[in-house]
Amino acid sequence: MQYLIYLIVYPLVWGISMLPFRLLYIFSDLIYFAAYRIIGYRKKTVRENLALALPKLSDKERLIIEKKFYHHICDMFLEMIKTMNISKEEICRRYVFKNFEIFTELEKQDKSIILMCAHYASYEWVISMNYYIKFQGFGIYKQIKNPYFDKLIHSIRSKFNARLITTKETIPTIEMNCKNQNLSVYGFASDQSPKENCAYHWANFMGHEVPVHTGAEMLSKKYDLNVVFLKTKKIKRGYYEATMEILSENAKEVPNYEITDQFLKLVEQQIHEAPEYYLWTHKRWKHKR
Repeated sequence: MQYLIYLIVYPLVWGISMLPFRLLYIFSDLIYFAAYRIIGYRKKTVRENLALALPKLSDKERLIIEKKFYHHICDMFLEMIKTMNISKEEICRRYVFKNFEIFTELEKQDKSIILMCAHYASYEWVISMNYYIKFQGFGIYKQIKNPYFDKLIHSIRSKFNARLITTKETIPTIEMNCKNQNLSVYGFASDQSPKENCAYHWANFMGHEVPVHTGAEMLSKKYDLNVVFLKTKKIKRGYYEATMEILSENAKEVPNYEITDQFLKLVEQQIHEAPEYYLWTHKRWKHKR
């Protein structure tokens, strides 16, 4: 059955990936109308999250953000599909790194790097970073249940010289690479909610105390890895700019959870600047105190 679903869906996905961007965004507008106006995809969750995170705004102001968010997430979904057949020149033109010299200088230290980012703007196109770095790039992701679509995601990412590893594979991969002195970059999207019984640290995020992922920080301390925050800004439809900020060059000397807390503060700033580009469909505050 899973293979049958893949055979039915794949031609449609491939066809979408071949559309020029102008037609792609016309199609995105149609999806927005269906997802938001007709289906109301996770609309209740989005409204609850916006009310929790942005309580000082009026209902009218949050409604404007809500509509902009649904437009953006439809765009991003199709941009992810477009990645199947996008050229190197096109993606590098649409996703630009503004201060990449920060990363270049860190590579000279001959230490592997953890890249922390949020589910904000175009976190899918961050993989284009592999065109610029000298180290091997690893993207950490949640495995797709359908093995055929999971394989498809792997093949798409391999275009950009990136390797995908599941959360379960992360620690063994880092341990092996450090042992063999394989210099690498590990991408962590650490802003989502962990299971409550697995939380080691609670922090204030958008005005609420919530459990947070600390894996990136703990691994940077254990294996002496540099830590960088990547901030993505949406310039206009289909165009993004990324900037980097060093969180730590000596993680072992930083008090526990300070790196994680600083990361969350930067994510908060990012959200307040343009809240419509954050991933509001996830239940980020489901375990708040």
